Amino acid sequence: MRKFTFLIFIISLLCVGHEASAQMSRKKIKKNNRSISHYKGKKRGFDPNKKYNAVGISLNAMNYYGDIAPLPRKASTDIAFTRPAIGFSYTHRFGPFYQLTGSFTYGTLAGSDAESADPSGDNAYRFVRNLSFRNRVKELAVVGTFDLFPNQGTYISRVKWTPYAFLGLAVFHHNPQAKGVDGKWVDLQPLGTEGQFANLPSDAANAGIKPYNRIQFAIPFGIGARFRINEVMDISGEFGFRYLFTDYIDDVSRNYVDLTLLSPEARAFSYRSNEVNPTASEAVAAIASKTFTLSDGTIVYAGYGHEHPDNKRGNKNDRDTYTITTIRLTYILGKTFHRAKFR
Repeated sequence: MRKFTFLIFIISLLCVGHEASAQMSRKKIKKNNRSISHYKGKKRGFDPNKKYNAVGISLNAMNYYGDIAPLPRKASTDIAFTRPAIGFSYTHRFGPFYQLTGSFTYGTLAGSDAESADPSGDNAYRFVRNLSFRNRVKELAVVGTFDLFPNQGTYISRVKWTPYAFLGLAVFHHNPQAKGVDGKWVDLQPLGTEGQFANLPSDAANAGIKPYNRIQFAIPFGIGARFRINEVMDISGEFGFRYLFTDYIDDVSRNYVDLTLLSPEARAFSYRSNEVNPTASEAVAAIASKTFTLSDGTIVYAGYGHEHPDNKRGNKNDRDTYTITTIRLTYILGKTFHRAKFR
């Protein structure tokens, strides 16, 4: 009987031990599963699908703000001179909030006193000035974008839409031109319409003026919103300013110079008030009634085409600006609908 009781005790111990061992094994398996599910590896939990590259194409509208504008205000522009532009971009997404975009934009800026200024109002002097230009701009920019709504998942689970702000650095090539009386476009920078290549006297208003560079830097900044179309395509709209370090987008910045010191071609594009109809309005007629005679006998309107500290051709204290309104379509590289569906 004792042997039987001892045998029952031994069997019970074995069963309890087996059950305890089984419970410990189950706990260990669960712990291992949790460890595997949270395994961070060498990249510390980084999913490469959270970082991706994209290419884009954009249609843009460019607007100019400067000396050849309807009003003598920094925010003045003529919407009629809105010009189209095209752009290409490459974007790298490297965080839930951030992406970096490199872009190339090609477009035209333009302005005209004759078409924008009111000949009968207080700005009749701009109408009489009668300057105009176009400028074909080629811009390379790199901007950092900050999204308001973060994307914590992969490219598949990115947010449906998000507003964003951007700031960056750009370099651009510009070449202001004007149309001559023969209808041909002429590059203005080589002419020196404000005396850049003339031998100006030391007491002249523009004394010491240097030729401006056609390659310039800019600071692009603005806001936008991006919308998800499908797993691999987005569309975005943005409005951006370009803070410039030049006032010669329009070839206008400082004072008139003595026309007799300029080359014949520079002279023709520096002073164009002689092409204005003096009877366009009473205000224009009043301006045209006052004249000034140059040393070679040429008669110009008083305040135009001759050197004096008050004879301002432009305002050198306000740099030019341009804006770009953009609609951009982007495609995420290396991803397909098939992978997006089954990954």
